[in-house]
Amino acid sequence: MSDKTARGFSLRLFLVEGAPSGLKILEKSNWTGIGVVCPRPRFAAAKNRNEFSRAGIYVLIGNSENSNVPQVYIGEADPVRTRLEQQHASRDFWTIAYIFTAKDSNLNKAHIEYLEHRLITLAKDAKRCDLQNGNVPGKPSLSEADEAELETFLEEMLLCFPVLGVSVFEKPEPRPVGKTILTFTRRGLTARGYESEDGFIVMKNSQASKSVVDSMQSFAQTLRNELLRVEILRDAGPHFVFAYDYEFSSPSTAAYVVAGASVNGRDYWRADDGRSLKQLQEEESNQ
Repeated sequence: MSDKTARGFSLRLFLVEGAPSGLKILEKSNWTGIGVVCPRPRFAAAKNRNEFSRAGIYVLIGNSENSNVPQVYIGEADPVRTRLEQQHASRDFWTIAYIFTAKDSNLNKAHIEYLEHRLITLAKDAKRCDLQNGNVPGKPSLSEADEAELETFLEEMLLCFPVLGVSVFEKPEPRPVGKTILTFTRRGLTARGYESEDGFIVMKNSQASKSVVDSMQSFAQTLRNELLRVEILRDAGPHFVFAYDYEFSSPSTAAYVVAGASVNGRDYWRADDGRSLKQLQEEESNQ
């Protein structure tokens, strides 16, 4: 996304079936795009809607049995319905589909190929999912004007995804503004990080223990293994090191992975003056 100043916007989320768990249609103010949130069990009933008959981009998301990192597949099709029918028959992992198309049917094959290329690239760079796409497709040849328009369309999509609970395209900011940098130290390890809106970000070059105590919670061990597999954590001799900034769901989850043990992140993450994250949060809440 561009570095434009953040601005307010409104989203209209229509619950087609009158239930939060059912089909949803998303529209954004002053945007020609339209989004569809389709739980897998609702696909058969929803696929004949007009939105599925257009050219569009889709993102399939599901949980892995062996990891806390979501599995994701990104694709394009014209019409979306045909490809999703194939994905429904051939891919078992996904539980929900996010589809974006244009209200005016003004997206063509080259346009959606461009959006697919950009979303896959963003997901690979963010390293927040187990991406099921084998390769990043090449970027189609488009005019400068078309690329500019599609980048604007993409920016609007990327504003919508977090509202829908999808964060796999978001890469943590490497230089937080106005954030208190906290340090974790334990048994010769040093890691640095800061609170984020969605949890806690451990910064690049932070250290993590190679050893894991038996009592550490299994979900944290699974997450460590996944981070090693995708090379967010890398071997650095006596310890692991974070190759990228990485956002965890909470300060304690971040501390578990760093320490290789179940420790309270609100106690262990500390500011330069020695105050714990817990103290900082309590002071802020009392202001």
